[in-house]
Amino acid sequence: MSILLSSDAASGMGTVGLISTIAVYGFFFVIMYFLLFRPQGKEKKRVAAMLASMEAGDCVLTTSGFYGIIIDITDDTVIVEFGNNKNCRIPMDKSAISRIEKSSEN
Repeated sequence: MSILLSSDAASGMGTVGLISTIAVYGFFFVIMYFLLFRPQGKEKKRVAAMLASMEAGDCVLTTSGFYGIIIDITDDTVIVEFGNNKNCRIPMDKSAISRIEKSSEN
């Protein structure tokens, strides 16, 4: 009789153990979501909005640290003019732009 009671008690503890394990994994997933995935998604949206608002004449900072002015914009690339030399125009990928400062010529 005691064997039957102990097996019933053990199976009940197994269910509680399984539920608590699932709860712990769920808790860690929620923490990872709020600490890693959600901020990364917000940053992607911010960068996409920044690149969508780009216009010719805006001053940009590239990921390599160069400041320039946007001359022309296509779907994937921009042509940026660097320095005082008006002949230094370089086409680059839009993802190479890290910051945009709007021109004050409006």
